[in-house]
Amino acid sequence: MSEFKFEIIKKIGVLSKSDSGWAKELNLISWNEREPKYDIREWSPDGGKMGKGVTLSKEELRALKESLNKMEL
Repeated sequence: MSEFKFEIIKKIGVLSKSDSGWAKELNLISWNEREPKYDIREWSPDGGKMGKGVTLSKEELRALKESLNKMEL
């Protein structure tokens, strides 16, 4: 399995936290030294392990925001 690099450019917010300490976060991350993208995924308490997640471009994040604004919560 090939290695990959990542750099958290900006921590934006914690969406939730489990009893085990893992936190679902929204961050701006550069994967393999590419242009940073917005990223939602779970991180271990020490930040050394990550779960599966989803990355979004600025345009995709904007579309998600517009969709969420239309919802009644």
